[in-house]
Amino acid sequence: TENNGKVLPGYTESIGFIGTLRPSFGFVFGSQADVRFEAARRGWLTTFPEFNQQYLERTNRILNITANALPIQDLTIDLVADRQFSESYAENFRINENSGVFDYEVLVGNRFGDFSISTVLISTAFAKSDEVSSETFEEFRANRLRVANRLAVQNGIDINDPNQLDADGFPRGYGKNNQAVLLPAFLAAYTGRDPDKINTGAFRDVPIPNWTIKYTGFMRLKWFKKNFRRFSLTHGYRSSYSLNSFRTNLEFDPTLPPNSQIDQAGNFLNETVFTNATLVEQFNPLMRVDFEMKNSLSVQAEVKRDRALSLSFDNNLLTEITGKEYIIGLGYRVKDLRFRTNIGGKRTTLKGDLNLKADLALRDNITVIRNLDIENNQVTAGQNIWSLKFTADYALSKNLTTLFFYDHTFSEFAISTAFPQTTIRSGFTLRYNFGN
Repeated sequence: TENNGKVLPGYTESIGFIGTLRPSFGFVFGSQADVRFEAARRGWLTTFPEFNQQYLERTNRILNITANALPIQDLTIDLVADRQFSESYAENFRINENSGVFDYEVLVGNRFGDFSISTVLISTAFAKSDEVSSETFEEFRANRLRVANRLAVQNGIDINDPNQLDADGFPRGYGKNNQAVLLPAFLAAYTGRDPDKINTGAFRDVPIPNWTIKYTGFMRLKWFKKNFRRFSLTHGYRSSYSLNSFRTNLEFDPTLPPNSQIDQAGNFLNETVFTNATLVEQFNPLMRVDFEMKNSLSVQAEVKRDRALSLSFDNNLLTEITGKEYIIGLGYRVKDLRFRTNIGGKRTTLKGDLNLKADLALRDNITVIRNLDIENNQVTAGQNIWSLKFTADYALSKNLTTLFFYDHTFSEFAISTAFPQTTIRSGFTLRYNFGN
């Protein structure tokens, strides 16, 4: 899907029938061809000196790919890949008139937008990482010099000349905190790629598929068929790479050689400035076992893992959020359970299924901020959450169902300024269906 649009303010002509085909036939019917200068030349834009509305261009492109594979019987693989790119361009302008000739003058323009694409981080998903240290983070730190040297060589800088190196040993213009160095080093470390080969550009064109795998083939075995009504294994993986709020660097002058523009830190200016880069990974689930036995006992056990990595280019901090979750659910159905009641003086026997279900879950998540410049990892958030949920429902009649529920949650936080918290909810629910 692709959507494009333009806003040309200051238009002084009457629109008339289908826009009177002004400022152009194509513009009336959605063409994105540039009409600013032609409209100004014909005198269709206001020359009011205090006019300050912006000319706008918007682009939004979304690519979604889904596929379903059946490599063997009873094994289903669902593949999902996506890419999203949105960009806007805002421009202040002025219309100058000289002897009846109108000119469109660009004052200042700014591009900004967002980008996201599916990727795979599974090669570093199980690397050692805690509040004390992280193997992948240390690799990220080491990758910076290799990426900086690679960029310097591409731009004709002699990395063997001591005069071309800064105090940290990085080549001139490509310091350890240069955005052009940090982003490829970050992606190479957490995607498990070689920093000498990874694409040094910020955007990616081809999304890498994620997947959900489900296998039900055990039910073909004689023992499983005898003892189970259903038995399945499930695994799911989702991962994405995002750039949030990128924008034009207004200090960068495209008319000058890039290597001649240096910021206060001695780094070459980048044409586009990124606020942060984010990598998100979810094993949802890492593994799930779901089965129901012939004796009406059902079990669902699953393990989930997730992590989110956000690199800030403003302060060179990496925020790492990791979580693990363990869930086990038990269910049992008592068929044709009879209750004798004496409501309203009339003796009645109720007959229905009693459904019992209990879920026990533990979630452990922690947020750690890692500093690229100093050895200082800080735990800023996190908690252990125990959760027990129990429900029992019984059909009192064809239309009336009663349900008992009990929810018990206990949270213990990772930081000392937060107190443990317990929440208990319990009660009954009566549901009456007025339909058939």
